[in-house]
Amino acid sequence: MGVSSRKFLGTVAGLALALGVTGTAVADVPESSRPIVIPMNNWTGETINAAVAGQILEDMGYNVEYVAIGAIAMAQGVADGDVTYAPELWDNNLGDLYADYIVEGKILDLGEVGIDAREGWLYPVHVKELCPGLPDWDAFLGCSEIFSTAETFPNGRYLDYPAEWLSRGGDLVRQEGLPFDVVPAGSEGALIAELKSSVERKSALVMMFWAPHWALFEHDYEWVEMPDDLVNAYSLQKPRVFKAGWPGMVDEWPVATRFIQNFTIGNADQELLMGMVDNDGADLMDATRAWIDENPDKWQPMVDAAMAGS
Repeated sequence: MGVSSRKFLGTVAGLALALGVTGTAVADVPESSRPIVIPMNNWTGETINAAVAGQILEDMGYNVEYVAIGAIAMAQGVADGDVTYAPELWDNNLGDLYADYIVEGKILDLGEVGIDAREGWLYPVHVKELCPGLPDWDAFLGCSEIFSTAETFPNGRYLDYPAEWLSRGGDLVRQEGLPFDVVPAGSEGALIAELKSSVERKSALVMMFWAPHWALFEHDYEWVEMPDDLVNAYSLQKPRVFKAGWPGMVDEWPVATRFIQNFTIGNADQELLMGMVDNDGADLMDATRAWIDENPDKWQPMVDAAMAGS
């Protein structure tokens, strides 16, 4: 039994005595032996949340399974109960699918993740030397040629999210007729590699990006100041980052459901773990296990509240 498991069981025993709960009642967790299925989506922040919450649930006695799947593709799986809950969803990157399922009662909104998020068009700060009017929108459009490549000239090159993350920024470029060609990145890692290369070569780069992210602690950057009407029209406003689950989980795993609803993680902790995994090469499960063991004050109250029925 690991250190965190001993700490957890001691806390549960103390909680049971304080509440006058019998040993049998505590043994009722887990309420079901069926696995709680947690997805591993294709961005690091989500996998960190999945691994932290999943390992705490395992410490509580639950059977947990992880599956690799995309956020859009898993929506039907969550509605059907094949995936138990989604640890991190960005509402402005999902289209209407999750929102419609939530309204229809097919998916349960489990509350916010706890991170202070932002999304938009980012450039390394050295690009201001090439386009002194930045971050002003009109100045940015007037400097479009500095972002061009041999393949895009005279248009600038706009580096978009990977294709499977949808293309709201790309839609803006295409539908508004902006002087850029949309080039989707192959992966999150490809976005980071382009950012690093731009900083090292002092080349011009504009890309779709988000915060929190560990890379933003390593490089100075700014966001293009986009007009509000375009921000709203293309869902580039400040996103709500939330958790969602299969409605049946409330009855099958009520304590686990309450823990998941209670579970939050802040920017600093997520970015710390992102850096360890993406930049330092740490194993995801090892890094999150270490964080759990070292920070019981951050998650134990969430477990205690779930066990107490709140």
